[in-house]
This record gives sequence, C-alpha cells and structure tokens, in this order.
Amino acid sequence: MAEIGEGPGTVPEHERILQEIQSTDTACVGPTLRSVYDDQPNAHKKFMEKLDACIRNHDKEIEKMCNFHHQGFVDAITELLKVRTDAEKLKVQVTDTNRRFQDAGKEVIVQTEDIIRCRIQQRNITTVVEKLQLCLPVLEMYSKLKEQMSTKRYYSALKTMEQLENVYFPRVSQYRFCQLMIENLPKLREDIKEISMSDLKDFLESIRKHSDKIGETAMKQAQQQKIFTVTLQKQNNVKFGKTVYINDRIPEERNEIVLKHAFEEEDENEEEGDEETFENYYRKQRKKQARLVLQPQSNMGYGFPVNRLFDLLFEIRDQYNETLLKKWAGVFRDIFEEDNYSPIPIVSEEEYRAIISKFPFQDPDLEKQPFPKKLPMSQSVPHIYIQVKEFIYASLKFSESLHRSSTEIDDMLRKSTNLLLTRTLSSCLLNLIKKPHIGLTELVQIIINTTHLEQACKYLEDFITNITNISQETVHTTRLYGLSTFKDARHAAEGEIYTKLNQKIDEFVQLADYDWTMSEPDGRASGYLMDLINFLRSIFQVFTHLPGKVAQTACMSACQHLSTSLMQMLLDSELKQISMGAVQQFNLDVIQCELFASSEPVPGFQGDTLQLAFIDLRQLLDLFMVWDWSTYLADYGQPASKYLRVNPNTALTLLEKMKDTSKKNNIFAQFRKNDRDKQKLIETVVKQLRSLVNGMSQHT
Repeated sequence: MAEIGEGPGTVPEHERILQEIQSTDTACVGPTLRSVYDDQPNAHKKFMEKLDACIRNHDKEIEKMCNFHHQGFVDAITELLKVRTDAEKLKVQVTDTNRRFQDAGKEVIVQTEDIIRCRIQQRNITTVVEKLQLCLPVLEMYSKLKEQMSTKRYYSALKTMEQLENVYFPRVSQYRFCQLMIENLPKLREDIKEISMSDLKDFLESIRKHSDKIGETAMKQAQQQKIFTVTLQKQNNVKFGKTVYINDRIPEERNEIVLKHAFEEEDENEEEGDEETFENYYRKQRKKQARLVLQPQSNMGYGFPVNRLFDLLFEIRDQYNETLLKKWAGVFRDIFEEDNYSPIPIVSEEEYRAIISKFPFQDPDLEKQPFPKKLPMSQSVPHIYIQVKEFIYASLKFSESLHRSSTEIDDMLRKSTNLLLTRTLSSCLLNLIKKPHIGLTELVQIIINTTHLEQACKYLEDFITNITNISQETVHTTRLYGLSTFKDARHAAEGEIYTKLNQKIDEFVQLADYDWTMSEPDGRASGYLMDLINFLRSIFQVFTHLPGKVAQTACMSACQHLSTSLMQMLLDSELKQISMGAVQQFNLDVIQCELFASSEPVPGFQGDTLQLAFIDLRQLLDLFMVWDWSTYLADYGQPASKYLRVNPNTALTLLEKMKDTSKKNNIFAQFRKNDRDKQKLIETVVKQLRSLVNGMSQHT
C-alpha cells in the first residue's frame, strides 16, 4: 500500500526542484530546499533518492568524458616531453647566436661613432662656411663704403650706408666686428655732413657770382620770345592794344624765367647729407638770392608781390579737397549699402578679365580652377578701388592749374589720397561695421575685403607715380600710409565679431528653461544648448576664410563666454534652490560643451587648450557629483589639488542652494531613512566652507 503523500505529481515536482537547484543562484537555494520539507511526509526520502540518482548520472557523464579525453591528454604530455629537448637545444643556439652578434656589433659601434664624429665635423665646417658667406657681403660693402669716402663720392656712400643698416647689418648683428662698424657709421655721416655743407656754401657762392650771366641769358630768351610774339601778332592783324599788353608782360615773364631757372637748379643740385638741415639752409639761401635778383629798380612799373594770390589758391585747393572728400564719403556709403557681402561669382573668362582689368587681383590657384568660380572679395572692393582712382584724377585737375613742380603735385596727390583713406574711407568702414544689420557673415566678408584693399594700395602708389613721373624712391616722396586704415577696420570688425558672437550666445542661453527642482535628469542634453552648439559649428565653418588667429580667438572667446554664462546661471541670486537631479542635468549640458570643444571646431589649437575654457565648471560639477568634500577641504590651496579651480565662495553659494528648506522639492526627499544624516553632512560642510571663506577674507 502506497504511503500517504505519494502521488503522481511527486516525482515531477522533485525534478523541478533539482532543476532549480542546478540552474538558480546559490542565494535562492534555501527557499527551494524548504519546499521539500514543507511537502508530504515521505517527500524528503523520495527527494534524497532522486538526488542520489541524479548524482550517479552526473558521475557517469564525467567518467565518460574523462575516458573520452584521456588518450588525448596522454598524447599531449608525450609531445611536451619531446619538445622540451628541442627547446633546450634552441635556447643554447639562441644564446650562442646572441653572443656572436654582440661580438660582431662592437666593431660596428666603434665605426659608427667615428662616422658620427665625422658628420659633426662636416656640419660644423658647413656652418662656418655659411656664416663666412653671410659675413663676406658685409665686409665687401663696408670696403666699398671706405673706397667711396676716399674718392669723395658722398652720395653713393650714403646709399651704401643705408644698405648696410637696412639689409646687411641685421644679418650679422650678433658679431663684434659688425657692432664696431655700426658704431663707426655716425662719425662717417657727420664727416659727410660737414664736407657737404662746405661744398653747398661754395656752390651757393658760385651761383651768386654767376647770377649776372643767368639774368643775361633770361633777358635774351625773353627778347627772342617778344620778337616772335610781335611778328606773329602782326601777321594775324592783332590790335595794337593787345601788343602793348604783351610788351607789358615781358618783365613778368623775365621774372618767371629767372625763378624757373633758380628752382630747377635747386631741384638738381640738392644734397642729401642731413636732409632737413641741408634742405632748410639751401632753400633759405636760394630764396635770398632770388629776392636780390628780382629786386626791381626804382624807375620801373612791375614787382608786385603774388604770395597772397598763391596763398589764396592753396586755401581754395584745401577747400576743394574737403568738398571732394565729402562727395566721396557719399559715394563710399552708397557702395557699401549696395554690396551683398558675398564672394563675386564668375561664370566666364570674359567676366574674370573684366574684373581684374579694373582691380589688381592675382591668385594662381584660382586661375587654374574651372568656371564657374568665385573671387574671395565682394563687389564693393573693385568699386572702392575704382573710386579712389577717380578721386586722384579729380584732385589732379585742380593741382595742375597751380603751376607747381611735378614733385609738389605728387606730394599733394599723395596727401589728398591719404586723407581719403585715413579719414573718409576709414569713417565709412567703421560706421558700416557698427550697423545693426551687419551680421557675423558680413563681418567676415568685410575683413576679407579690407585685406584685398590693403594689398591694392601699392598699385595706387604706382598709379600716382605714373601720373606725376616722380619715383617712389625720391627722398621727399610722401608714402601712402593709408594702410593703417584697413588694419584698424579689420581690428574693429574682429572686435565686433567677438561682441556679436557673445550676444548670440546670450540669446540662446536666455532660452534655457531648467527645472531646478527635478528629481531625475532627462538623460539627454537640453535643447537650447544643442541648438547653440549647432549654431557655433555652422558659424565656425564660415570663419575658415579668416586668418587662423582671428578664428581661434573667436572660438576661445565664445567658449569662455559660454562657460561664464553657465556659471552665472548656477550662481544666480534669484535661484534659491537646486536639486541633485538639476545638477546632473546641468552636468549633461556641460559634457556637450566639452565634447564640442574637443571636436576642434577651429583648427590650430594645441592639445586640450579649448577644453580648458570649461575647467572651472567641470571641477565644480565633479565636486558635487561625487560629493568629495573631504578631498576638497583637505587639499584646498595645494598646487596639485584635484579641485584647484573651485572657489570656496562658489562652492558655498551652490551648496547653500542645495540645503534642506523643508519644502516639497527637497533634494534628499528620495532618501527616506538617510535624510537626517545627509542634512547634517551638508550643514557640516557649509560650516567648514564658511570658516574657510572667512579665513580668506581676514587674510586679504
């Protein structure tokens, strides 16, 4: 008769229990075994029998597996014993080979060291030869200077001195013989000045002695001109009154001829020793001589002064130039208003040639590109260049009527052009940069435009030279210093880029809408921050056309401003409470900022330079994320501190926002049993931070 509790479901139940024991974690075995004892009275015995049967089955399987792999194990041991003998032989051979290699390498090492010494000697010899080749031209030029001084070719000697000072001496200025030469040049210049002054006085005295001959020649030429004019008037039946008028002008023409000869001699014979001293002395003496020559006799009806007339003409010229500057200010403003601030598209060879015929632009790489293509500057650049040339033409029309020398006309044109660049065009550019509708893309194009305009200034100098036939190498030639206009405009545009970029960042940051009492973070960065990063990526792509330093400065400035804005958001006095979930969410946003910085949005940064813009935020958030106050307080002030960039005031401000305020959104509400301990910990840290801050204040 079957025992009580034995039923058809008992054996399957034991199998299930065995499967659970074999498959589940050891921590859950207790409840499973307890079910055996809680079952029917004989269930324990049956379960033990079933367990023994299961053990026997596993033993049989293990025995079968061992029998199956036994022979392979024996074979493997046998092979290992055979390999041991071969391995010992191989070890002996390797040791012997290594020894022989070491012996053979000793001789190679010795020869290599000899070769190295020879190479060093060769390099030293080459260096000495190079330095000697660098010094030889200096010595040759100095020898040439000595020869010119001995042969009294002082003008050539001055030119040689300039070449030595500007070209040759800078190359070898570190050598003592060069310093001696440099110290000797002022004395040579002083000698030339004294000798030239003596020659100049002799020359002026010679002119004074021969002034009678000069006047005689002038009178003869005037008489010949008079005879020719009278004859011509008679042939054309000109009235007698006009002939008298011509005769009356003869003394005036004579004076003009004498003046012309005087000033022509002045231009031809001017010395260049000490420029200002010689020029003032020479002009003063020649004017005195001219006054003596032109002194009218008491019995003649001529000699009226015309200085006031010329002064009036110069004043009119200045007013005329002011009028031109005002007119061209309007022209420049119209050009800037009509510009689209985009690279000029070129679709054919004819268009390309038409533009470069008006504006001097050279780019071999661009010329090789197929059409259509784009010039880097916008439409305003060639228009501005053309208008500057038109201004020079307009200024020239008035200057030509003043009967001045070519040198003076060249000087007036260059001064007027400098005023146009430094005052009119500069003012228009600065006003343009400050206009509200000029965005970051337009500012980038303006920087590119000013670069090309600056490069074109040398062609404007050539243009003036071709008009006046006065070489730029002439001593008294005024240079176009309007280049500073474009440098200043570029700097202003760069500063405006940094300002507008920071303003854009502020606009995005103002869209931030943090839930400062959230219990858990969203698990992804905030939408406003991702939009901001996408904007920065796109704008820095446009900055690739800028000089590398400008783009890098803009990128670093943007990251620093973003870091400062985020820090200010955390420390805002209107923000009274911050939960740990909000800190974690904020940390996700800062991680995205760091990823952006590490992606090298602008090439040229070394290492993690750009990421250092967020180092203050990173260390502060790390401190609060890991709650590592013991390390912070222990290491504060140490150079190797893990939280070196965390200011105690900042940490205290943020920690006080996280204190328990007995409100519903307490940051530790989720820790039901540990709220009190956590709160005590925060209060303890707050006290320590306050003590640290007070100590710093007293020390200060």
